Amino acid sequence: MKKISITAIIEKSTDGYYVGQLQEMPEVISQGKTLKELNENLIDALNLTIDTRRETAAQAYKGRKTIKRKITFV
Repeated sequence: MKKISITAIIEKSTDGYYVGQLQEMPEVISQGKTLKELNENLIDALNLTIDTRRETAAQAYKGRKTIKRKITFV
């Protein structure tokens, strides 16, 4: 199975922090003192974005007969 990769666009700000944005989901933006911290913060921001979208979709489909299936990406 193909592994899915997401691209972070990273800049170093004038205050020394790294600022990153996900190319595939530009609304996911974060910062960190180190690249490791930035990576962790981007993952947290991505998870929050997915949770928010999940809640929005649940409201949009509320009361409708749907089928939900979990899909795992490797």
